[in-house]
Amino acid sequence: MKIFSNSFNNGETIPSRYCFARIDPDTHVTLAENLNPHLIWSEFPEGTKSFALICHDPDAPSVADDANQEGRTIPASLPRADFYHWVLFNIPASVTEITEGSQCSSVTAKGKAGPDAPGGMSHGINSYTQWFAGDADMEGSYFGYDGPCPPWNDEIPHHYVFSIYALDVESIDAQPGVDGETLYEELEIHILDGAAITGTYTLNPSVA
Repeated sequence: MKIFSNSFNNGETIPSRYCFARIDPDTHVTLAENLNPHLIWSEFPEGTKSFALICHDPDAPSVADDANQEGRTIPASLPRADFYHWVLFNIPASVTEITEGSQCSSVTAKGKAGPDAPGGMSHGINSYTQWFAGDADMEGSYFGYDGPCPPWNDEIPHHYVFSIYALDVESIDAQPGVDGETLYEELEIHILDGAAITGTYTLNPSVA
């Protein structure tokens, strides 16, 4: 199975238009366009009845106390954790491409609605739901895609893995608001094949 994007090349930097934030020389960061990138996949196995797509960042700080704090840095040696940016499932077997901006075209404070996604698909929640918990201006349920926004004081660039899975069932009966880790556990036994493409991103000018 193969996956390709017109938005970025595998192993290279993701353009800021597909990100939640971009570098700002005065304020460290500012909100970006937050478009979902283009993705297309092929060579999936016979018997595929639907697809699921998960995007995660395996480089998120396991302890976020120093994130985005003046005079501090997040060291490269800090253990890392998964941060989910996109959970999309019940993609019909006839759909093999997601166009740029078709699932997300801006930053939405307090999160986009869900779980219904364009095209009759289903969205789970991404990890911004937990990240913004307790923030009166931003907290909410973040369904669908929200792009990269790594801490601006992190010593390492982050990797964003877009994984597509071919499944042997037409739908996954997941609870509304399912997160990426839980969805993967539910679909794992139904995976026939998969493929992934990875992009990188940083908001730290000294790393960029």
